[in-house]
Amino acid sequence: MHAKAKGAPKFRFYALYDKIYRKDVIAVAYRQCAANGGAPGIDGITFKAIEGYGVERWLGELSEVLKTKKYRPSAVRRVFIPKPDGKKRPLGIPTIMDRVVQTAAMLILGPIFEADLPPEQYAYRPNRSALDAIRHVHALLTSGHVQVVDADLSGYFDSIPHGELMKSLARRICDGALLHLLALWLKAPVVETDDRGGQHVSTPQKNAGRGTPQGAPISPLLANLYMRRFILGWAQLGYGDRLRARIVNYADDFVICCRNTGSAAMEIMRRLMQRLRLTVNETKTKCVDAWEESFDFLGYRIGPCYSAKTGKRYLGTRPSPKSMQALRSKIQTITRRSTTCLTIAVTVERLNCLLRGWANYFCLGPIWKAYRAVDGYVSERLRHWLCLQRKVRSRTRSRTPCDELHAKYGLVKLQAVARSHPWAKA
Repeated sequence: MHAKAKGAPKFRFYALYDKIYRKDVIAVAYRQCAANGGAPGIDGITFKAIEGYGVERWLGELSEVLKTKKYRPSAVRRVFIPKPDGKKRPLGIPTIMDRVVQTAAMLILGPIFEADLPPEQYAYRPNRSALDAIRHVHALLTSGHVQVVDADLSGYFDSIPHGELMKSLARRICDGALLHLLALWLKAPVVETDDRGGQHVSTPQKNAGRGTPQGAPISPLLANLYMRRFILGWAQLGYGDRLRARIVNYADDFVICCRNTGSAAMEIMRRLMQRLRLTVNETKTKCVDAWEESFDFLGYRIGPCYSAKTGKRYLGTRPSPKSMQALRSKIQTITRRSTTCLTIAVTVERLNCLLRGWANYFCLGPIWKAYRAVDGYVSERLRHWLCLQRKVRSRTRSRTPCDELHAKYGLVKLQAVARSHPWAKA
């Protein structure tokens, strides 16, 4: 299907719905959902319960429901995830059945639409990552595109209009049953639980005619597909060549790197977003000169850096202050007083998993200063945790020196990890 879509850009695929309930497809979809884990939906059914019932039996019944077209999505359980700025991000948790069916649809639709996505898009795509997007931005800056439109959209996932999105889907799909299924997912009701435990059902996306189900497996594909409209419009209307401006996009985050045309690019971006019925967050959108002012993108701070040896200024990448603060908060959570009932081995392993994952992502640019700060902070927090566990007051280095934390207890030292990153130079 991917080869057909790549070779025939105008071809519309038909008879796709029957591929979704194929036993091999939903079996793979179930394994992917089970690997991701996650909380149950409003029906309370967990993966453990399905395994007790019998996975093959459960999948067979699901396949039959889909085949007879009796499947209807359940309501989505909504929870709110705290954001670093104090606000809360709404997240929808579909039932496991809905997750499996959506993942099966992704297995069929993903290869088709992957052929259509432009190279400027990096999110939720095979063999592409956020680090690739950071490298692309850095390459553009070093090639002279130093005026950067650092853009932000207000509630992108909640603002995507259903009508235009369905047109984008129908451009490649002419299977009415599958399009109907996609429309049902877009309009699924939402269940929220109040402070007293009461449940309230609403249909905000259906009423507004906009928004994709955040947290659902199908949401990344839909988000990429609609953002594609902006990127294609930018190219087809000639703004990329006329303004010498290049877009780098990851989900709802994007920057426009320009050659002395930042103000014009920002104004045109506003007009295009208005035509797409999306809202630009004016308080967070700005145009900067990367040689003079840094900007944050995908957790990195990008802008002027200075060589420790020569003092020479260069354009580099490093972890942003928000990313550093988020890591410190997670370290605090692992080493808080209430965890002193755990063994030192368990606590160190939790810290090591966190540090390795963080270092695997923040591995570009001059990372030594950030790694040194993290090493110092995690050592201090673990030393404090040991004092709480042993019920002693002193937290001096002489009682538990850093070398002992790393050598005796196995705490990861990021400055040693950095030596394995040959690209850790701007």
